[in-house]
Amino acid sequence: MPAFAADQPVPWLPPLPQSAAPSSVFGDQFDPLGMQSAGPFASTDWRGFYVGGQFSYSDLYGDFSGSTQAPIAYSLRDTTLESEIDPSQWPVLGAADHSAPGFGGFVGYNTEYLTPNAKIVLGVEANYDQAGLSLVAPNTPISRTVTDSSGNVDVVSITGSGQVSNLDFGTLRARAGWAAGNFLPYGFVGLALGRADVNIAETTVVEQNPPASGPCSASKTCEIFTFPGTAGKDGEWLYGLTVGAGLDFALTHNVFLRGEYEYVQFQPVAGVTLDVNTVRVGGGIKF
Repeated sequence: MPAFAADQPVPWLPPLPQSAAPSSVFGDQFDPLGMQSAGPFASTDWRGFYVGGQFSYSDLYGDFSGSTQAPIAYSLRDTTLESEIDPSQWPVLGAADHSAPGFGGFVGYNTEYLTPNAKIVLGVEANYDQAGLSLVAPNTPISRTVTDSSGNVDVVSITGSGQVSNLDFGTLRARAGWAAGNFLPYGFVGLALGRADVNIAETTVVEQNPPASGPCSASKTCEIFTFPGTAGKDGEWLYGLTVGAGLDFALTHNVFLRGEYEYVQFQPVAGVTLDVNTVRVGGGIKF
């Protein structure tokens, strides 16, 4: 029998197909860095850790209609006016909307389960978005003449202001996808954590027993009381839920592109309800 060196082909054996060649975590022995194209019908291995970056465009919606209730109720807590007339329920501030671009990154881990026709991909991912979103609430001052059970007549005027600024947020979500060749459509649900400056202010002015012929003035004296109130603070933490869907496309064995939509709803903070809709494009590297 002739002897052959270990790196020489055996004449009577067919060459080893590339698909059977041993592969490394970065690709195979002919493409050690994983930069060879995955091919339009290739079976992509989505398992393992991955990291990436993204650009985003987010729309923030905030409802401030209930944000002045607590400060007004607190400033009028010892008055017959609040206990009988309840002016803290009068909506002074409205809703606002603001959109802005952003950027961020993500890191995650995938595992796969084989099915008869395709592969189910399950994973967990942490995602962060630097958006810097801000809102300024529209203000509609309210002035009403009210009478309490004792017959006292008061003119109650309320005005306010509301602002949310520098909102950034991140999410931790569970993913489930369906691997079909180079494509991985997926959906996700999870938890959201944000941080923003939330500042609410209101001023309630009460004119007690004003003259019947007109409002209080220098010639028509009456008692005037001012009750200010505030809510919220800088660096307020926001907690909520997230849900969304996306599509990963394997450009090579280890490089992929991404498109994604995400909806985040935060629990009310200082009486303000916040929702964020975000679309993203990005890319990542799979290890």
